[in-house]
Amino acid sequence: MTTKGFADNNAKIETPNDLGVAEKPLKRDIIVPQRVDINVLKSKLQETESKEFKKNLGILSSLILALGILGIYLSL
Repeated sequence: MTTKGFADNNAKIETPNDLGVAEKPLKRDIIVPQRVDINVLKSKLQETESKEFKKNLGILSSLILALGILGIYLSL
């Protein structure tokens, strides 16, 4: 009886030697960054900040209202 283990599995895997193809860049065009207007960025930032402020104000007002209702309920 013979037992086969990992020592019997000798698989030789060869990798291709295409080093010349791998060194070539895929895109040869030079990427030129486009200019961004600072006013556009400021307006987007103000929009997101105003949305967050409204959300926070709504949460705060609902908590104050709930606390007031709870205070009135407990005082009766």
